[in-house]
Amino acid sequence: MVIIRTLKNGIRVALEEIPYVRSISFGIWVKNGSRNGRPHENGVSHYIEHMMFKGTENRSARQIAEEMDALGGQINAYTTKEYTCYHTRVLDRHFDRALDVMSDMLLRPLFAEGDVRKEKNVILEEIAMYDDAPEELVHDALQDSIWRDSTLGMPILGTAETIDGFGAEFIREYYEKNYHTENIVLSAAGNFKLDDMLEKLNAALGGWKREQPFQPYNTAASYQIAAVEKEKDVEQVHVCLAFPGLEREHPMKYAAAIFNTLFGGGMSSRLFQRVREENGLTYSIYSYTTAFADTGVFSIYAGMNPNQAERVFELIAGEMEGVKETPFPPKLIEITKEQMVSNFIIGTESTLNRMTSAGASLLLRGSVEETEEIIAKIEAVTAEDVLEAAKAVLRTEEMSFSAVGNLKGTDFGALVKRFF
Repeated sequence: MVIIRTLKNGIRVALEEIPYVRSISFGIWVKNGSRNGRPHENGVSHYIEHMMFKGTENRSARQIAEEMDALGGQINAYTTKEYTCYHTRVLDRHFDRALDVMSDMLLRPLFAEGDVRKEKNVILEEIAMYDDAPEELVHDALQDSIWRDSTLGMPILGTAETIDGFGAEFIREYYEKNYHTENIVLSAAGNFKLDDMLEKLNAALGGWKREQPFQPYNTAASYQIAAVEKEKDVEQVHVCLAFPGLEREHPMKYAAAIFNTLFGGGMSSRLFQRVREENGLTYSIYSYTTAFADTGVFSIYAGMNPNQAERVFELIAGEMEGVKETPFPPKLIEITKEQMVSNFIIGTESTLNRMTSAGASLLLRGSVEETEEIIAKIEAVTAEDVLEAAKAVLRTEEMSFSAVGNLKGTDFGALVKRFF
């Protein structure tokens, strides 16, 4: 059971005791991602994530790495559009030292000018590497265009132009304004005692305060129809079709998740069986959902030889119409629900997964759903709910698309109009 507590300085904490394991997973969650920056700040949240590992007032970057390696622990971080997470997993007997490293990184980052300059080259290479991967670019280029009038449409890594303008003072000012007790959550799962953990977290982080009030920046996002085509010197063309999806806390989210699994979420799904297994037209085809606080998108991806694009589009369009008109058999719905519940329960056997679930939920929802509550909501979904979800997300009149790779003179806009 996840217990929610508050440190002396107001930081919220999600704690779950798991006495039968020997590890502890710990996360620092900051509600600041790429959508929380102004256009000229695009990429700074991700830049700060990198710089947190480049040294503190007490440790060099090498000392941070060597100290965590000596513990046999794992430490990492990632930035999304809505938040940044720093996390570690260590044996329970090493947690005190790991917490000392993590709290030092959060409270006393150095942001040395020389390190900022060196890391700029690393991030510019990361941007260039990403641009060279059409199977990755096709997704984010489309979503960035769909939300082009909002900060949600800004790339997580930033651009070469914005990154080039960041210096140490600029990064420190952003960090001091946006790393605040009001938008930080801590989470831990593993072998510890609740009171002992609270005492340790209060000692390490409970005395930290910001003088200035927290003033978050954000812009509301809404889906806009988009079309993106990028020529790349590769053999395949990578295509993504997108539709207005559901926001994170939409009441239909579990029905939509079940629909996604049935439609394109696995090897037994309608899309995979029809397009790949029966017709051999693609190696990879799948659907997925992306949800944010105020908007969402439902997407279909396929990678193919450009000569196969017309037939692939025809088959996808046929499957879309079929799932909107005819409910999935109740037995298949029950099988899929059992699959989802099983995957969810198996995932909870990892301290890292449990820490991540509790931390993200507390940060983004303000509360944590218990395992039994989530399972009950999945099991309550009916075939009619799934049909309703299919109709809700497959709105062809609002479809967007992206095509990246070997376009080979193919007019993908015309194909979209023809089949959808």
